[in-house]
Amino acid sequence: MSASPTLTVGLANFGATFPPGEWRRFVDLGRAADDAGIDRIVVVDHVVMGPHTENYTWGKFPVPPDAPWLEPLTMLSAVAAVTTRVRLATGILIAPLRPAVLLAKQVATLDQVSGGRVDLGVGTGWQREEYDAEGLSFENRGQLLDDVLAACRVLWRDTPAELDAPTLSFRDIYCEPKPVQAGGVPIWVAGTLHSRNLARVVEHGAGWIPIMGETVEGIAAGVGRIRDAFAAAGRDPAALQVQAPLRMAVGDDGRPDLTASMASVPELVAAGATDVIVTLRAFARDAAAAPEAMTRLRKQFNAVAAA
Repeated sequence: MSASPTLTVGLANFGATFPPGEWRRFVDLGRAADDAGIDRIVVVDHVVMGPHTENYTWGKFPVPPDAPWLEPLTMLSAVAAVTTRVRLATGILIAPLRPAVLLAKQVATLDQVSGGRVDLGVGTGWQREEYDAEGLSFENRGQLLDDVLAACRVLWRDTPAELDAPTLSFRDIYCEPKPVQAGGVPIWVAGTLHSRNLARVVEHGAGWIPIMGETVEGIAAGVGRIRDAFAAAGRDPAALQVQAPLRMAVGDDGRPDLTASMASVPELVAAGATDVIVTLRAFARDAAAAPEAMTRLRKQFNAVAAA
């Protein structure tokens, strides 16, 4: 576990970040993060969208159904080509929507070409239409996620590999190359800590991404539960990584106030966060403002973390 918290910046690989036909400029955001010393960038996922965005549980959905959503692993591969140090993460990838062995290959390939800089944040998603469009059972999404993660871990570890799971099985399978990172790509499991998700974190997770909107007290309680479960399973509780969003404070102008927002970092760290995520668009009006915004984020985060 890092001695001090790390700083992640969330980049919007969807919506109106760039005009149509100009999404190739997304790599400039990754390069700016690399240059500013940001520890990680995170991109998000929807494969397709249905019309019922009102089913989104966490407030108003940020874009209409016909807004563009760029595939996250593809975008991170492009960023990997123009960066050298920033870590590349999904937060989250709706892993059950991908065939398990193909996902294992894609993520291992990204880890290879990036020099071992990938973190795989996963969850089941909230939208039934995506599962319906792929002929998958929305009701069975938890089992699908479990089996995808089990397949990735065995394919990243064993040669040949075999697996016997409820939704897929294989044996004498060779999946090369393995990820650069020893033990495979770190998996960060997202969501509420109901019993099944807690077991998922313990079995597969290097880290936990609390459910959107979770309170600081909820994060602290969840961290305690996972650490206890790690210890019971023979895992090192101190190895747990936890991502928490910066608590936004608004200034007199009605916009997020960076200095006041950064004051929440000590509280998040005290709750068990090892990584603090900041949404870039909160502090950069457009892509042109991103380099300066990320430099400010890094400078102020360093000052707070050092204190």
